[in-house]
Amino acid sequence: MQRFAFNLHSRDGAARCGTITTSRGEIRTPAFMPVGTAGTVKAMLPGSVRETGADILLGNTYHLMLRPGAERIAGLGGLHRFMNWDRPILTDSGGFQVMSLADLRKLTETGVTFRSHIDGSKHELTPERSMEIQRLLGSDIVMAFDECPALPAEGSRVAESMRLSMRWAERSKAAFGDRPGHALFGIQQGGVTRELREESAEALRAIGFDGYAVGGLAVGEGQEAMFGVLDYACDMLPDDRPRYLMGVGKPDDIVGAVKRGIDMMDCVLPSRSGRTGQAFTRRGVVNLKNARHADDPRPLDAECTCPACRSYSRAYLHHVFRAGEMISGMLLTWHNLHYFQEIMAGMRKAIAEGAFAEWEADFHATRAAGDIEPA
Repeated sequence: MQRFAFNLHSRDGAARCGTITTSRGEIRTPAFMPVGTAGTVKAMLPGSVRETGADILLGNTYHLMLRPGAERIAGLGGLHRFMNWDRPILTDSGGFQVMSLADLRKLTETGVTFRSHIDGSKHELTPERSMEIQRLLGSDIVMAFDECPALPAEGSRVAESMRLSMRWAERSKAAFGDRPGHALFGIQQGGVTRELREESAEALRAIGFDGYAVGGLAVGEGQEAMFGVLDYACDMLPDDRPRYLMGVGKPDDIVGAVKRGIDMMDCVLPSRSGRTGQAFTRRGVVNLKNARHADDPRPLDAECTCPACRSYSRAYLHHVFRAGEMISGMLLTWHNLHYFQEIMAGMRKAIAEGAFAEWEADFHATRAAGDIEPA
């Protein structure tokens, strides 16, 4: 079986491009991972997601353990077969969703007990159980189980949470065991405090992981604070392993993160925004709900080659959204995912050519120009 590997090809400042090799195919970095929360990227067929340029998807341990259940998915051949996606899958640990979605949570050294947000049933999630669930799902990249407080938070709370996560990281590594062809990523915590981030990184390096995530950001601290952390956090992690920024984000968040040395990202924003009538374009966010589009025969983005832009007008996209037609979410999600992958491809090319600064300047200038004038 092909072992997990990461090869860096080019650097431009702190920005990097490379290839992650897995038994299910290669992942070009920097990479954006569409989120397939419950075994599907909402409003998209797996083949359509692949057509946008995605090399890897993210699945959610918390949601899949509750419904339909990890044991059931394993009995049906694993998550890849279950959702008809034969490329790599990364699964998160479930920790973030437990903290943000579950009811009646109780946190101890052992793990977290909680009641399902779906039916109120009681569950326990520990580092060992998280590793077992992710093994049953069969994901290619497994995340260590961690705890993440929302920001802002008291420094003592952030420190306590980080140290608990580091103890859980050690237990996650032991429970993960030796699984050739699969990778385990550790998650750096520490909020926006440099000393805590360094302490966390040191603990993770001592344990040893196949890749490292920067966790605990995009949870309310704002872009300036997030970039401030990324200015130093990436350098605390091993240079020869992938760096994954969890839960990010908007296009300018993604570009700023890659500029600072991040290799992987995920976010629900492209699909969630698509379902609510918002489109991300090179000229900024376009709200298809607005009446200004009702008589506009032009495409959403004349330079885009996705089906929404190639075959449909703004007037049609406005109409089907206002009419509540399913095709609205399908077309706008496809467009948004296509655009996000276009950003990643543009950055990979620019880094390889040593032209990232020029690419970034053009990216920001085009967005600042704003949407085209009404027809």
